[in-house]
Amino acid sequence: MMLISELTVRFGRFTAVDGVGLDIPPGTVTGLVGESGSGKSTLARAVAGLTPYSGTIEGVERGRVQMVFQDPYSSLDPRMRVGDAIAEGCRVPRDRRAAEVARLLELVCLPASYARRHPRELSGGQRQRVAIARALAAGPDLLIADEVTSALDVSVQGAVLNLIRDLRAELGLTMLFISHNLAVVRYVCDTIAVMRHGRLVETGPVEDVIAAPRDPYTRALLAAVPSPARA
Repeated sequence: MMLISELTVRFGRFTAVDGVGLDIPPGTVTGLVGESGSGKSTLARAVAGLTPYSGTIEGVERGRVQMVFQDPYSSLDPRMRVGDAIAEGCRVPRDRRAAEVARLLELVCLPASYARRHPRELSGGQRQRVAIARALAAGPDLLIADEVTSALDVSVQGAVLNLIRDLRAELGLTMLFISHNLAVVRYVCDTIAVMRHGRLVETGPVEDVIAAPRDPYTRALLAAVPSPARA
C-alpha cells in the first residue's frame, strides 16, 4: 500500500499542497478531483519526485512511479521515434527491447510498426497511447494519470478511458487518476479524494461519495456536473 502522510509543497510563501494524507491500496485506482488550482497536479508531481516536498511517502520506490501527462505532444520528444521513446524506460536487456516495444504498443492497441514513426505523424489519441506505453515500460508500482483525456478530442476521450480500464484489469495497475471531471472519475476509479485549496476535504469509495457527499465543496462539484435533464 502507498501511504502519503502530511505531504506539503510550498513555493515561497504560497502553500500549494497543505498536509495531505492519502492511502492508495495495491491494484486500485484512486481519483483525485478538484477545480483548477486546487493542487492536484502539484501533489502528483511531488509523488512522482518532480517537485520538492515535505512529509512522507511510503510503500513505493521513487523510480517505480511513472506519470502520464495531460498533453502527449509536449511530453514526447518530437525528434525521437516512438520506439526509441518507449525503449528508454524498458527494464529488459538491449537485445530484447525491440520485442518489448512491440509488445507494449500492442498492449495500448497500436500496431508494432508505429515504433518507426515520430510523434508528429500520430493523432492526439495515438500519442497519448504511446505516452501510456512509455510509462508502462518501466513496470511502475504506481501509475499517475494527470488529466490524460482533457487535451484530446471528445471523439477519442472515451477510447482512451476504456484503454485505461482494460489495462488496469489486465495488469492489476495501481493508479492515481487526476481529473476535474467527476463523471470520468466515477467511470475509472474505485475511490475518490476531493481536493480544495491544497487540502483534501473528502475521501471515500466513489459511489458512496457521489451518492451522499459530506462536504459542501463536493456537493458543489457534483451540482456542476451536466445531467440529461439539464441538457
